Amino acid sequence: MLALKAAPAYAAPMSNTRPLLRLLPRHDQRVKAGHPWAFSNEIAMTPAAKALPPGSLVRLEGDDGWNHGTWYFNPHSLIAARRLDRAADAKVNLAWVQAKLAAARGLREKLYDAPSYRLVHAEADGLPGLVIDRYGDTLALQANTAGMQALTPLLVEALVALIKPRAIIARNDASVRTLEGLPEETGLLLGDDATATVQEGGLSFSVDLLGGQKTGWFFDQRENRARVARLARGGTMLDAFCHTGGFGLQAAAAGATKVTLLDRSAPALELAMATAKANGLGGRVVAQKAEALEELERMGQTGAKFDVVVADPPAFAKSRKDNAVALRGYAKLARLAAALVAPGGFVFLASCSHHVAPGEYADACIFGLGKVRRDVRLLGQYGAGADHPVHPQLPESAYLKGLLFQLG
Repeated sequence: MLALKAAPAYAAPMSNTRPLLRLLPRHDQRVKAGHPWAFSNEIAMTPAAKALPPGSLVRLEGDDGWNHGTWYFNPHSLIAARRLDRAADAKVNLAWVQAKLAAARGLREKLYDAPSYRLVHAEADGLPGLVIDRYGDTLALQANTAGMQALTPLLVEALVALIKPRAIIARNDASVRTLEGLPEETGLLLGDDATATVQEGGLSFSVDLLGGQKTGWFFDQRENRARVARLARGGTMLDAFCHTGGFGLQAAAAGATKVTLLDRSAPALELAMATAKANGLGGRVVAQKAEALEELERMGQTGAKFDVVVADPPAFAKSRKDNAVALRGYAKLARLAAALVAPGGFVFLASCSHHVAPGEYADACIFGLGKVRRDVRLLGQYGAGADHPVHPQLPESAYLKGLLFQLG
């Protein structure tokens, strides 16, 4: 179990105990418009500011004295400050954390009947840098910034009071933590069991919250999985980059005659096949371990066809400088996937690269589809589910892009 440190001293409530940082002249337009970040080149980085410990609470003002509220600050990060509260004297204590989490839970309870959802989606829920996924009585917590790392003891205490979880797992292994000077680590913050289950599409999926990808399950694709499953009834399906088979297994449960799961991860495929067997789908689901792009190309050369093809890869663009290469990759993937679609069939293409804008992603996919020289129509453009709200000033929070096409 990861050791929990005592709640940080910077949770002191009075504004006059909180360091004051100022934005540089003519560098406050974004923050005044409601943007929840301030970059290091927008802040007067005085020696006192540079000496503040990462994650410190600060007051932020414009050079004109305009109050921008309470932020947490990391002098070593490009995104130097992130807003926590519009009040400069906000008491960032247990009650404050509980109120934020209760509001996030209240929204999800209006959206979903079962307690399986993304409970906290960072800036859009007023907790920048924090992701929490809920699996009934088990929680996966990812603190991606020094500010949220410092608040983790209060977060755990508040979650225990609000939800009474059986276990809380820290999935602090996202590469963005290195930008904050934080180590990548995973472990149990509460309890001794890191397994959970998700009920979706009439199926029960086992989730490994320590060994699986990200925070264990991709709640963001919930509506898209249901959409694709409906189209796969009575037909064949290929689920490429399938991980634990969320798309493919739901298609099989909805009536697909045969589903092929394709992924390079043997443990993920083993978990997917165990789920298929446990739900009585083993006879209609097969697993294939391979590098997806290579296998898609090989299948195309053999003339293989499927009524539905899903290609939902990990992010191709890890940073903005990767965009050109990523867009070429998405175009290639669209071409390879489309070549496997039977006449009148469907292809669902997805990207979770937040550095790639929706328009340029769509353009890349359409370019790739054009290479197969078939009639194509776009049936829909989709994002993440409502438990992944978008901060209107942060297009990065609308990271998921899904495109559904039918091919003649």
